[in-house]
Amino acid sequence: MNKPLVGAVFTALLLGATALPAAAVSNEAPTADKQVTRTQPVAQTKAKAKAVTFAGTVALSNCSGSVVRVPSSQPTDRALVMSNGHCLETGFPGPGQVIVNRASSRSFTLLNASGGNAGTVRASKIAYGTMTDTDVSLYELTSTYRDIESRYGIKALELDSAHPQAGRAITVASGYWKRMYKCNVDGFVYRLKEGQWTWKDSVRYTSACQTIGGTSGSPVIDDQTGKVVAVNNTGNEDGQRCTDNNPCEVDENGKVTVRQGINYGQQTYTIVPCVGAGNKIDLNRPGCALPKPAAAARR
Repeated sequence: MNKPLVGAVFTALLLGATALPAAAVSNEAPTADKQVTRTQPVAQTKAKAKAVTFAGTVALSNCSGSVVRVPSSQPTDRALVMSNGHCLETGFPGPGQVIVNRASSRSFTLLNASGGNAGTVRASKIAYGTMTDTDVSLYELTSTYRDIESRYGIKALELDSAHPQAGRAITVASGYWKRMYKCNVDGFVYRLKEGQWTWKDSVRYTSACQTIGGTSGSPVIDDQTGKVVAVNNTGNEDGQRCTDNNPCEVDENGKVTVRQGINYGQQTYTIVPCVGAGNKIDLNRPGCALPKPAAAARR
């Protein structure tokens, strides 16, 4: 994972010396899955890109994040902040663990377009959090979208409701470091395994996005649409195979590929169907495929 600031400052100082080109090593996994890995060649788009800024991004105590909305969100709805599941103040959720509606008073530093401190917003609860199938946390704030826009002049970033496209130019905007990483979507990974966690249909970046500790939870923004298509979460640091901080790719036949120096995000279009009236997370809505808490999943 792009660690929540464990050694992140040291990593940042060494970034220029340690950013490595992708080195792919393939081995056979002990088990096999059955679905194709959707990897496509990079194709540049000629459409005019929107200006990507830091407006709407946030800094957590140990990670990055962003104030986000779905297409149906209303100005009077309580706003949502998105980050990673592994950035939760409660610690890493275990495999299969899903957190919903847990009280939280966590604060977030809201950034303006230039990366300056626009103010502070605060959570009322963890609306959703997991590291199963994806790596995401969603906090419900005490403020509405209208409150944030009127007080700070900041609009929420919109989650794209469509699957991202290979080859598109993207920006990983880190509120913690106030730094942007620009590259392209290189492809999609059927299964991404890191330690005891497994993520599905992950976004693989081209090598230009050398994200570091503290960038976890950053929104991944499609430069053409200005919409969020993923949440940044991990990268292979040392070339190890499927260990913590060294995720490996597993295809539908169980073949393992290790790409040292390559980083990844988790798609966010799957969140959109799970947000219902009042901007509330509703895991029972039609089309919602986010993992449910174990008790709910057995019903």
